[in-house]
Amino acid sequence: MNQFNGSLWSLFQSLPRNYTLIARMTRREVAARYRGSIIGLAWSFVNPVLLLFVYTFVFTIVFKARWGESQFGVVNDGGFAIMIFAGMIVHSLFSECFIRSPGLITGNANFVKRVVFPLEVLSWVAIGSAAFHAAVSLLVLLVGQLLLMGSIPSTAILVPLVYLPLMILTLGLSWFVSASGVYFRDLSQVSGFISTVLMFLSPVFYPLSSIPESYRWAFYLNPLTFIIEASRGLLLFGQLPSAPGLAVYYAVSLGVAWLGFAWFQKTRRGFADVL
Repeated sequence: MNQFNGSLWSLFQSLPRNYTLIARMTRREVAARYRGSIIGLAWSFVNPVLLLFVYTFVFTIVFKARWGESQFGVVNDGGFAIMIFAGMIVHSLFSECFIRSPGLITGNANFVKRVVFPLEVLSWVAIGSAAFHAAVSLLVLLVGQLLLMGSIPSTAILVPLVYLPLMILTLGLSWFVSASGVYFRDLSQVSGFISTVLMFLSPVFYPLSSIPESYRWAFYLNPLTFIIEASRGLLLFGQLPSAPGLAVYYAVSLGVAWLGFAWFQKTRRGFADVL
């Protein structure tokens, strides 16, 4: 099979064909982030714990902030930090991979010279690392929710099904941006700005219901909005997401992943010449 094949079938085969390599590189990626620190990998757990503690202290004790009315009902005082943290997990899952994408190929130029190396796995590794940290943060959120709100809905077990389409979409964007970043180095400066804009234009720090209805449609163009709202419904209120909405999101995510993969495979022929 042509190693530069950008077909949908080649996309589906990418993960199982390179699973061992992706798993090994993902473990190395996660371990390398904490190498040299005193408590090592434990930082992946300590960081979200400290973050949740800060959110709880600042918003509920210092500012005495309230989330108020949401599409799921009234959120009590203890749930404010949990609502924000749930939104931040979704944004972090996206941004950790997206911000790194422009430098995935340029930062691994030695792999480009190896004709047999499957360069597309670099995006798989990036999303795998982001998924690991999201999973740890999700565990912290569930423990914090149990302590602050006293219960965890049974629907929380379905959260991975809501995170999955966002991961697929992010993977497609990563392929597109990493390939384009070889030719347009300015993307490394722009990606962080885009990630920040998406954070503030999604309901991370405020309920979507606070947005005037005439402008709300624009917020749903943000790929994070639907996932944030759906995951909050599952985690905090025991509410299932809209089935048609989730189906559309899956379809769009697969389309973006395919286009990103096809663009990556088409443009990779020139990577060695540019680098």
